[in-house]
Order: sequence, then structure tokens, then C-alpha cells
Amino acid sequence: MPSRMLHDSALNDLRKGFTGEILTPDDPAYEETRPVFNAMIDRFPAVITLPRNEAEVARAIEYGRLEGLQIAVRGGGHSVAGNSISDGLVVDLRHLNSVTVDPGARTVRVGGGATIADLDRATQPYALATTGGRVSTTGVGGFVLGGGSGWLERAFGLACDNLLAVELVTAHGDLVRATGHNNSELFWALHGGGGNFGVATSLTLRLHPLPALTTALLMWPPDAGPEVARAYRDFIDAAPDQVGGGLIYLMGGEEPFVPEDLVGKLACVALITYTGQEAQARDVMAPMLGLGHTGELLAQMPYAQVQSMLDDPPGYRNYWSAEHLDTFPDEAVDLFCARADDMVMPSPSQHVLFPQGGAVGRDADLYPLPWRSAAWTVHPFGLWSDPADDARAKEWARDLRNDMKPWASGAVYLNFIGQEGRDRVVAGFGPENYRRLAAVKAEYDPDNVFRLNHNIHPAA
Repeated sequence: MPSRMLHDSALNDLRKGFTGEILTPDDPAYEETRPVFNAMIDRFPAVITLPRNEAEVARAIEYGRLEGLQIAVRGGGHSVAGNSISDGLVVDLRHLNSVTVDPGARTVRVGGGATIADLDRATQPYALATTGGRVSTTGVGGFVLGGGSGWLERAFGLACDNLLAVELVTAHGDLVRATGHNNSELFWALHGGGGNFGVATSLTLRLHPLPALTTALLMWPPDAGPEVARAYRDFIDAAPDQVGGGLIYLMGGEEPFVPEDLVGKLACVALITYTGQEAQARDVMAPMLGLGHTGELLAQMPYAQVQSMLDDPPGYRNYWSAEHLDTFPDEAVDLFCARADDMVMPSPSQHVLFPQGGAVGRDADLYPLPWRSAAWTVHPFGLWSDPADDARAKEWARDLRNDMKPWASGAVYLNFIGQEGRDRVVAGFGPENYRRLAAVKAEYDPDNVFRLNHNIHPAA
């Protein structure tokens, strides 16, 4: 039988009783469904499936294996490496986006296709929250399973620290539930191992009381950066765990609190979050409030609103990387600030320093996330529109990483990077953890069906 006839026959079998959409390049909805967040990634899947339940996820995987198609799993489509799309089969989870809150138990069950915005808006009416990503359109599944760094991490831990259960469809189509007491080795692996072990169709997360969140955006001209960065470093070193945020060089937007001379210009911004009332927050933030900033937004605001403050529209080309620093001395401060040059950075990139510590650094050996013991994270977040800037953007990110190497821990949060080679994947987990993860991979995905990710090779 010719291969094309076999393909048509198998696809027709898949369509029977499939309640979600199955799209091929001839379908009108194919082009609007295909794009992912990073405009550098432009692939054309043979088939896009949009299942509505776990059984349909399993059927899609079975079809992809039968046809020998590379399988990509799409949650929010934010993988900077383009792991959310392949030229083969895409299992697009956007219909599995339900969010169910149990306020009494302080838990939330989140569908594998839900976004951070879906999660935050569902928990907010109950004055409850958990650590979410810093961009509201990010998919919850990939974010949590990769570790989950966000504004509230110093207070509430990483997102995966709050993971209570995962329901997973394996490469063989089995539905597996992993908790601390059931399939516990798989559960351990899902704290950072990403999508290597199957398709997460739902995740249950712990929630924390969040009756108030105060956020400050303080702005300075870029030449004030070294002084501000030193002050910010010292401020964080003395700050309670309720304080989070980051020091960010970015382009000033057309907002009422942005000084006219910084609109459309590079600015140095301290974003400070505080899990409490504004009056207490002002006292805690006093060292930063006295530095003569020229732009200010400081108010209690809903967490869901804070989560979308730095959202960037889709359609930009993206290149991200990261280094985790054990210390951030004056020499590192100067090098960091020197790379915030609008003649070097592609626009509208963000040049970011995140503090860790607090709850992030506790139980650092519990899960395969060695980067969490570092004090700081430097995150060049490249965004631009002109393909002619591709080489410049990558060079800027790599130069910043090289500048920071003397103080770097060597580990890396894999959600922050694209494809940077095998050594960086191992550095994301640590060598011993990687070997243990490879054994879990061999049990649940021995054929490496789920390989379009920061891939863990199955142990022999």
C-alpha cells in the first residue's frame, strides 16, 4: 500500500469520534493555529491535533507513533527553542484549559493547556495564589514542570515546590497519576524534567493566602544604573522573603508614570513586589524609594494584573539565555550595566537581573534543580523584529553570559534558555540528577518519543 494511502487511512481513523479539531495544511484554521510565540520558529506540521480529553491525547500520540511523526506538545507555545511545534504532529492542549479552585483545601487543579492568566484569574477571587510565570500568556504546564520561577518565588517557593499531583499521558497512551506517594520517582522527575516523560493533562497546585500584593515600578535614566544596581543588590540582601521582583533595563512605554524623556528610550527599572499592604511595603522599600527615581508606579494591585505588566505581544523574534550567580560584586554590577546599551541590545529586549534566595534556596537538593541555590539570575531576554538583527541579538546574550562567568554557579534554569547544547541540559539538572532522570525516562518513554524538549536521553 502506498505510504500516502496509509497516511490517509490512519488520519481518517483518528478523526472518527475525535471531538477536538484535527488540522492539516489545507484546513482554514491551520494558519491561525500554527504560530508560536517566538517568530524565529516557522514550522509547518503535517497534522495539528487539538484534543478535548485525555483519551484524545492518547489517540493523537498513537497516531503520531504509527506514522513515524516527530511529536511536539503545545501548552502555551512559549518555548523559546520552538519545542511547541514540529514539522510532524502537534498535540495542542489549548482546549484542556479548565481551572478548578478548592478554596477550603487551598488547592487548584489546572488543565495542561491553561495559561498563567487562566490560573491567576481563577484564584484571585479567593485571595489565593501560587507562584506563576512573569508573562501571563505562558502555559502553566511547561512552566511548572520546568521548575517555575516567578515574582512570588521568594515568598511561596518555585511553582514546582507547590506541585501536589500530575496526571500524565505516557508515550504508550497510559494515563498515570504522580504524587509524592504514588509514582513518586516520576513525581520527583516532574520537578524540573519538563515534558520528557509524557503529556501533562492536569496539574494540582498548592495555593497560598494573598490578601494584598503591593508592586512598585521605579524608573531611572540608564546612566544611573550602576548606582541603582548596587543599591538594589544591598536592598535584596537585607529584604524579607515577602519581597520579590527584578532589576530590568527596558524601553519606556507610553504610560502616565513614565517620564517623557524615557518614553521609547532605554530605562533602568526596579520592579519590587511585596506580599502585603502598601503601608508596610513602603517601609520595606524605603532604601529604594530614596534613590531619586524619575518615574514611579507604586500601588496595591491584583496579582493577575502584575503578572501581565511585562507581557510582550507575539510576533517578535526571541533569543533568551541565563547565568546564575553565587555572588554579585561591584565588578559584576559594572559589567552587567555596561551591556545595557541600546546600541548593542536589540529593541525591545529586556536586560534582567532576578534575585533568588528566600524560599527558592530552601531544600535546594530536594529536586533536580541545582540552579536554585544561586543568589542571583542574569537573564538576557532578546526581542526584536528584523531578521538582520539575529546575529547581534545572540551575540549580546552570549557576551553577557561570558561577562558573568567568574561568578556563575554553572547550573541553569532550562525554561530560560533555548537550544544551547547537551552540556547545558546536563547543567540544568546536575550530573547525578541527570542519571536518575534518565532512568525515569527509560521507564516511561524508552523510545524517546517526547524528545522535542531539553531532552533527557533514556538510560540504556
